[in-house]
Amino acid sequence: MTKTQRLRMTVDITMTILSIILMGGNYLIPADIVHEILGVGLFVLWALHIILNRRWYGAIFRGKYNPYRVMQTVINCCILICTIFLMISGIILSNHIFTFLNIQGGLGFARIAHLLASHWYYLFMSLHIGLHVGVIANIMRHPAPINCHPELDSGSHAEEMPKQVRHDKLRKIIPRIILALVCAYGIYAFIARGVWKYLILQQQFFFFDLERGYILFAIDYISIIILFATLSHLLARKM
Repeated sequence: MTKTQRLRMTVDITMTILSIILMGGNYLIPADIVHEILGVGLFVLWALHIILNRRWYGAIFRGKYNPYRVMQTVINCCILICTIFLMISGIILSNHIFTFLNIQGGLGFARIAHLLASHWYYLFMSLHIGLHVGVIANIMRHPAPINCHPELDSGSHAEEMPKQVRHDKLRKIIPRIILALVCAYGIYAFIARGVWKYLILQQQFFFFDLERGYILFAIDYISIIILFATLSHLLARKM
């Protein structure tokens, strides 16, 4: 892995963590100033992300488009649109960092735009992650080969081969079972947290269930990321 790839991975992981924290709004972080600082930090990381991937953006109008590239382009452009709306609405709603701009009015629009854009951003971010987990998935699908030696064909060594085969099967099956369970919980969290309501503005105010606590909030939103990342990964494999 090159230094650029490590930097990209670090930026992407940091952006994902910040996105989950910011999804909790002022319930997760009561101080407005902290929420604003983290939001600005996310936009700075977004600028760095675009710089690191400038070649992809520069080639967006060049070359042929297959179904996978269409899917990738749509997801990435939707993320960019959501980011722009988040930035504009965040500046309008700012009570600290951007007050020097002295923006008057537009608070109603900004509040709804911020709520809507943040949840669509979260959804498209999850789909985006699913397009970049191929390497890990390939490792899971292709475990290390059995170490076959001539001596395994005779004596007690022949008994080791079936054990190794069973071990390799378990290495492939167990992660898939765990992933299926996490995705099933992700469906539950998507419904229980009412994320779908925010996506269609059926719920226009963010609600944080204090009885479920902050740890369950993180678990729920991580499972939702895994759910949609898995869906986009599986869809991309079919293209």
